[in-house]
Amino acid sequence: MDDALLAAELRLQLGRLVRRGRAEDPRPQALTAVLGLLAREGALTTSELAGAQRVRPQSMARTVRALEDEGLVERSTDPTDGRKSPLVLTAHGRAALEQERRRRTDWLTLALAEALDPREKQTIEAAVPLLARIVAWDEHRADGRDEASAP
Repeated sequence: MDDALLAAELRLQLGRLVRRGRAEDPRPQALTAVLGLLAREGALTTSELAGAQRVRPQSMARTVRALEDEGLVERSTDPTDGRKSPLVLTAHGRAALEQERRRRTDWLTLALAEALDPREKQTIEAAVPLLARIVAWDEHRADGRDEASAP
């Protein structure tokens, strides 16, 4: 299989796998994505969240309101700029995110156990570091682009 065909098939199957795992979540993906971003990055403003998720600020404001209404995020005070109100995960938000991650992991654990034989699971195990190398390659490439565009 040539590289382009391999890339297309890998993208297709990984996308299907991710979408199927997300189907285990009780919340819409947009809400879960914001919870995950806040868990990884820490406090972010609504504008920063909108930029990171590539949505309009008005759309992100609706998402943030829904998360606030559920008690999953709360506004904090920016120590350097009192006009900003960055959002942070609450303990309830962190627990909800962990529960959704557990649900996805449980689904994938069951799929691995029931769909693959031991040799196939070893193949998947061997592929995980290779996929991590692709991600690291792209992150390194992105860092180079960021540095090149800096004044």
